[in-house]
Amino acid sequence: MKRHINIPVFIPHKGCPNDCVFCNQRKISGTASFDITRVRDEIEAALETVDTENTELQIAFFGGSFTGIPRDEMLYLLGIAKEYIDRGIISSIRLSTRPDYIDREILDILKSHGVKSIELGIQSLCDRVLDASGRGHSSECAVNACKLIKEYGFELIGQMMTALPASTPEDEVYTAQKLCELNVDGARIYPTMVFSGTVLETMTERGEYTPPLIDPLVERTERAFSVFCENNIPVIRIGLQASDGLGEADGITYGAYESAMGEMVISRYYYNKVVSLLTEKTESIAVLCARGETSKISGHKKENKAKLYKNYGIKHLKITESEDIRPFDIKILK
Repeated sequence: MKRHINIPVFIPHKGCPNDCVFCNQRKISGTASFDITRVRDEIEAALETVDTENTELQIAFFGGSFTGIPRDEMLYLLGIAKEYIDRGIISSIRLSTRPDYIDREILDILKSHGVKSIELGIQSLCDRVLDASGRGHSSECAVNACKLIKEYGFELIGQMMTALPASTPEDEVYTAQKLCELNVDGARIYPTMVFSGTVLETMTERGEYTPPLIDPLVERTERAFSVFCENNIPVIRIGLQASDGLGEADGITYGAYESAMGEMVISRYYYNKVVSLLTEKTESIAVLCARGETSKISGHKKENKAKLYKNYGIKHLKITESEDIRPFDIKILK
């Protein structure tokens, strides 16, 4: 199987009709400006770093709401990417956008230019949370966009957030469940961070929003993650990707940013799963898991082992990997 790689082209904040309370897209993408005339050079530079013969490549337009940028710019960028598809260098195009910039005309254009994957910034499917976050669209709009994207046969990745203003863990579980019902092909989960220069920073300083501490944030993010696992929906990202500047004074100002958030959430998922399968008190347990999952079951900094020893009186934990176990499944051996 060929390795999959995205060639990212960041278009920060272009096409977005409003500022959500949490958004400082220039800091998140690490790109303060966008020069459309340099896109081809960026793609060529990226291609020099990969083995194009043994890699499945997608050009990925990330960072802004791609289908909301001026139509001539969108067609220009799609045209460049389509050239690489026609030459057999890349397989398809990936992009991120908002629900309120999806309609049949747009999807017809995307289809004709070789777009395969659409990442939809849904964030929440609770109207109360969308209003408090300044999203500018309703949950009905997001649901209709998902249905339309699937009708056209695109791969749909649903992006959601945890710990948004007015959101509860139950709201986030509901959003994850609805995304599964909408047949998303994958998901990203982003715990809310408070960035400098955002409305959310002002709300935090006024006491109108309180960022959760790291442990509660991991716990509620794990609850959403577990919904996708139970429905066999791959979660392709948890948390913001570590990048230069995020930890600086002009980056994240409040909140529990942790570069290992994904590892911590998955480890918590495994801990909760082990605990749920403990049917009797024992000093020794053996866990059977998928290949490559041992460290995740041991936990971030081996915290799962420590908690099992402390909370359940377990003195010996043996973890064995097996080809017969799927990722995120485990068996407790007697």
